[in-house]
Amino acid sequence: MTDHPRRVTRALLSVSDKTGLIEFAKALAAHDVELVSTGGTAKAIAAAGLKVKDVSELTGFPEMMDGRVKTLHPKVHGGLLAIRDNKEHADAMKTHGIAPIDLLVVNLYPFEATVEKGAGFEDCIENIDIGGPAMIRAAAKNHDDVAVVVEAQDYQAVLDELASNKGATTLKLRRRLAAKAYARTAAYDAAISNWFNRQLEIDAPDFRAFGGRLIQSLRYGENPHQTAAFYATPDKRPGVSTARQLQGKELSYNNINDTDAAYECIGEFDARRTAACVIVKHANPCGVAEGSSLVDAYRKALACDSTSAFGGIIAMNRPLDADTAREITKIFTEVIIAPDASEEAIAIIGGKKNLRLLLAGSLPDPRAPGLTAKTVAGGLLVQSRDNAVVDDMTFKVVTKRAPTDAEMRDLKFAFRVAKHVKSNTIIYAKDLATVGIGAGQMSRVDSARIAARKAQDAAAELKLAEPLTKGSVVASDAFFPFADGMLACIEAGATAVVQPGGSMRDDEVIKAADEHGIAMVLTGTRHFRH
Repeated sequence: MTDHPRRVTRALLSVSDKTGLIEFAKALAAHDVELVSTGGTAKAIAAAGLKVKDVSELTGFPEMMDGRVKTLHPKVHGGLLAIRDNKEHADAMKTHGIAPIDLLVVNLYPFEATVEKGAGFEDCIENIDIGGPAMIRAAAKNHDDVAVVVEAQDYQAVLDELASNKGATTLKLRRRLAAKAYARTAAYDAAISNWFNRQLEIDAPDFRAFGGRLIQSLRYGENPHQTAAFYATPDKRPGVSTARQLQGKELSYNNINDTDAAYECIGEFDARRTAACVIVKHANPCGVAEGSSLVDAYRKALACDSTSAFGGIIAMNRPLDADTAREITKIFTEVIIAPDASEEAIAIIGGKKNLRLLLAGSLPDPRAPGLTAKTVAGGLLVQSRDNAVVDDMTFKVVTKRAPTDAEMRDLKFAFRVAKHVKSNTIIYAKDLATVGIGAGQMSRVDSARIAARKAQDAAAELKLAEPLTKGSVVASDAFFPFADGMLACIEAGATAVVQPGGSMRDDEVIKAADEHGIAMVLTGTRHFRH
């Protein structure tokens, strides 16, 4: 690929975000670039004392229809699309008085921001840009001759090239800018189409598009031989993508994935009701607890599996305080994420230079609608977010013995956690804390046994006379297909069970529960998490 320099003699600027506009326009003018502009952009440039031609002077038509029609004209698109070395194109330009446009600077109407602030339907429609994407795509297609800029952060790259190449841009830069331009219009159209689908309550549109903006390039993915990057979508859900990182090393791919899992789980716990802590390792909670304070919740969560907690991710549902910060720093932790933190807590965490501290501002709403997606070979699986919440469920007692008040409290807690653990899932809980977690096994019986064994290990470490599964309750994310899984939980000491129900053998499982004198409730809601 040769440099293929193209001198910039004329630039068309039309931006909604005017960050850096005047400085950029002044620099272009210093390179003897003629400035053409529209509406408010032209006014801003003129107000800065720069000579600027309104696009209506170029087209011979006034801006009309409330600004909907101003750049949709052959003298604009001809100037962008004409191939400079093509004689037929050059003759057409000469015949029709079309002047070349060598640089296009456009950022689009703020559709995403308009939706985010909760504007009405008509306001959102009016913030759908038409002329902007049309010009961007035209300039990007003709990148052999035209440079296109879609955001202010690329202004300096253009100016650097003009300075280095006697007022010209290189093909390398123009191609890079063109690729970015198409990605921007694709993300913009994705935001619009997904908004429309939500408005029309269309769950499975014929075409589904997703778009995002780069937050950061990552050193590698799940493994060092994989490349990776982190993108933000228009869905401004509080969490790792919106959080402010106060300190620590750059987040890795696995850090981001695990932190998201931790913060989604902690969102289940209303901070007005209780303090809560979630500790995550490899995207699974290894300890979750409610407490009278954050430090109390943290200690209870850590007691569930302190071995797995080493090098884990910790999420809090209330602002991090100094006592909790001191306790956390006693062991190696990768990331702490909380809505906020006290200055004293921030200073304490500051003593651990590699520990990342993220402040998300608020908690994610577990009831909020939304989409999740995962790739499969040649396709995407898209589904609505699992926004079923324990507090909205009816717990149906199906055994002769009903749970006690204490058991029912712990059953709701355990089922709240089960939603965020990889299937097959078994959660033992006692006194609003997990005491054994079995995750991601092919057999539910194995999950029950692994969780019980983890509880035995924890008891040995804590020098307890018996595992905390004795007298605990147990939650299963899906039904027990046979009684064996539940019997394994009973053997570990569980006295009450919560499960969705729905198995062909529910009667057999309920009968076994009655024979062992335990209580069982059904939710009718499954929480598979694959």
